[in-house]
Amino acid sequence: MTTAPPSPDAEALYARLLDAVRAMLAGLPAGQAHLVGIHSGGSWLAERLHRDLGLPGRPGMLDISFYRDDFARIGLHPQVKPSAIGFDVDDQHLLLIDDVLYTGRTVRAAMNELFDYGRPASIRLAVLIDRGGRELPVAADFVAAQVELAPGQTIVLSRDGDRFRLDFEAPQEPRNA
Repeated sequence: MTTAPPSPDAEALYARLLDAVRAMLAGLPAGQAHLVGIHSGGSWLAERLHRDLGLPGRPGMLDISFYRDDFARIGLHPQVKPSAIGFDVDDQHLLLIDDVLYTGRTVRAAMNELFDYGRPASIRLAVLIDRGGRELPVAADFVAAQVELAPGQTIVLSRDGDRFRLDFEAPQEPRNA
């Protein structure tokens, strides 16, 4: 039986992410930088970052379900939400936020969707957890923590009110016939 390592403190990682996003935004032209969260964990993070940084307007939210290259294989996620980008992305600096970076396919899908909205000046990526296992050449500009997981194991961000929690889900043990 595989045992999960202790879950990292999601609130401590969020504090690191907040500091990094603040620093990244400080280096971008005022009024031309926007947060965009990837549904669902990235959207939760982007909403809280946006509020904690006192940014005007609302962050962008992407549900990349229809942009995934494995859509035909995995089908539609049961909680598909419409994407909402309430600002012009042309010539803007976008900070893409996600909870867990794994294969890079979610980030690729998010970038494809963003380009359907226009041509941003830049896209930067900030994530709470990098679990390795990249299948595409995608790297985050900021990672709050790197976590090594066993094959088949996942890490899930959840929220309780305004607080975040990370939980490991152990791989399913094969059943004996």
